[in-house]
Amino acid sequence: MVKEKSVEIPALKIDYAEFEIVGTSPLIVHRFGEKAIKMIADKQQKKSKEREARNPEGEMKDCLYQFKDGVRTGFPAVGFKAALVRAGKMLEYVMKDLQQIIFIVPDEGDLVEIIGEYELRTDMVRVGMGVADIRYRPEYKTWRAKLSVKYNSAQISAEQIAQLIDAAGFGCGIGEWRPEKSKTGNFGTWQLAK
Repeated sequence: MVKEKSVEIPALKIDYAEFEIVGTSPLIVHRFGEKAIKMIADKQQKKSKEREARNPEGEMKDCLYQFKDGVRTGFPAVGFKAALVRAGKMLEYVMKDLQQIIFIVPDEGDLVEIIGEYELRTDMVRVGMGVADIRYRPEYKTWRAKLSVKYNSAQISAEQIAQLIDAAGFGCGIGEWRPEKSKTGNFGTWQLAK
């Protein structure tokens, strides 16, 4: 006869905390737009290269992450999470653990709203075999955001998350030309609002 043994499963301790961040450097965003996807598909299908006149304003708007209302703009929540997880390494956390215990809750779809005005930014970039090209992207000179964090409070505290957010804003950033991805990058950084 098999003895029955009762098993108690401890409940997860899921909590939420909100943090406001303020940009300490401009934020450059570059969504992979429909036009860019079409250009790549056309090249792969060996379609003719009919170059049309550049439209800087249109190309910039194609790079924006827009909310359904067509007015508000944002940045993917996963970008903020990636910055926090990466910052965790600087603070001696196990990055794999952080991936499983903290989540950034989007405001709509997969976006966190970026509060601020953007303007056209023009940069020379190197593509392919070092060929020079021009990119037209939106840049927020001043910006802020509210991060809603869902986390397992049995494994991490709100104070530790605040420390991660601060470290991520200082050393990782989000968007184009951020410290984490470029030797000379210093864009997309932030600090906790006071």
